[in-house]
Amino acid sequence: MNLILDSLAAIGRAIIGACRVAGSLALFAGIGLSHLVRPPWYGRLFGRALLEIGYFSLPVVALTAVFTGMVLALQSYTGFSRFSAESAIANVVVLSITRELGPVLAGLMVAGRIGAAMAAEIGTMRVTDQIDALSTLSTNPMKYLVAPRLLAGIIALPMLVVVADILGVLGGFIVSTLKLGFNVGTYLRNTLDFMQTMDVTSGLVKAAVFGFLITLMGCYQGYNSRGGAEGVGAATTAAVVSASILILAFDYVLTEMFFAR
Repeated sequence: MNLILDSLAAIGRAIIGACRVAGSLALFAGIGLSHLVRPPWYGRLFGRALLEIGYFSLPVVALTAVFTGMVLALQSYTGFSRFSAESAIANVVVLSITRELGPVLAGLMVAGRIGAAMAAEIGTMRVTDQIDALSTLSTNPMKYLVAPRLLAGIIALPMLVVVADILGVLGGFIVSTLKLGFNVGTYLRNTLDFMQTMDVTSGLVKAAVFGFLITLMGCYQGYNSRGGAEGVGAATTAAVVSASILILAFDYVLTEMFFAR
């Protein structure tokens, strides 16, 4: 009997803890977003965050997209050739890249790079009392540290996904035409005829949501870190893991919203 009660108590504590974290995260996000529409605004910090998230993440996102498109074309040919459906490879590549693989892989790459960096930077400021010093100097830490990063993430990731879509489709085109022997004109025509505005738009909306989630988790975990260097390390790990899980979860939710029939 005690074992059952202890198990139920443990489950209850876990549920209450999860609700507490979800509520804290929702409040943190709401406060951060509210500062986007209230002055003062820190344009220099926003530009720096936009450069860090967008420009400096471009190489890893570009390489990931190119090789993903190449592998996707090669694997699609391996499967479709069994059913004499090789002509559908261009359709599959452009649909998969623009709807799913472009935003999801770009989000995961940026989460690993930027989410960890933000958590480490803000976490270090927390454990060294620099955030308290900002408050002492009459500077709101949420407005100064969090709001510019949230806005930069929302704007930068869709820009990265546009590049990822182009390069991913290009990777599939290169493999299909140079290795698999597809006609260049036919492949391009199939790609352009099959691609729809909704496919690209849904991917960009996903990218904006993913950018918000990545910066939110990086800022949240760093802002609430405790315990010195060990706490900063734990916050960095938690930021990457939580952002990656949220990207995959929200990818399903957004796909259901856009394409469920």
